[in-house]
Amino acid sequence: MNIYQSIEQDHHIQRQLVDKLLETSGESEERSSIFEQLKNELAAHADAEERYFYVPLIQLDKTQEHARHGIAEHHEIDELIEQLETTDASSPAWLVYAKDLAHKVKHHLEEEEQDYFPVAEDMLSDDKSKVLADEYLAAMLKARQNN
Repeated sequence: MNIYQSIEQDHHIQRQLVDKLLETSGESEERSSIFEQLKNELAAHADAEERYFYVPLIQLDKTQEHARHGIAEHHEIDELIEQLETTDASSPAWLVYAKDLAHKVKHHLEEEEQDYFPVAEDMLSDDKSKVLADEYLAAMLKARQNN
C-alpha cells in the first residue's frame, strides 16, 4: 500500500462520518457520539498526514504550495470543530457550522485526491511512498488506540 491509498482509506471514513453527522438532530447521544468520532478522526488524520505526506512535500518546490495550502485547510477545519464544540448542539447555528465543516472537509479531501496526489506521485518514488504509508498507518493506529 502507498501513501495515497492509505490516506484515501481514511478519507472514506471521514466522508461517512460527516454525512452521518448531518443526519443527526438536536442534542442527542447519536450526534454527540458521531461528532466525537469525527473530531478524533480528523485530528489524528491531520497530524499523521502533515507528518508523513505534507512535510516531505513542503521540501520540494513543485509541491510546496499544495502542502502549505493543505496544512492551512487543516487549521480551518480545526476552527470549525472548535466552533461546534462551543455551540449548543440543539441550536440552528450548530447545524449551520456542521454543514460548513462537512463542506470544508469534503472540499479538502477532493482537492488532495484530484490535485495534490497526481503531482506528489510524480515527485515521490514508489519506495518513498510505501515507507511514508507505513509511517502514516502506524501513526493512525496509535492515535486510534489512544481514543
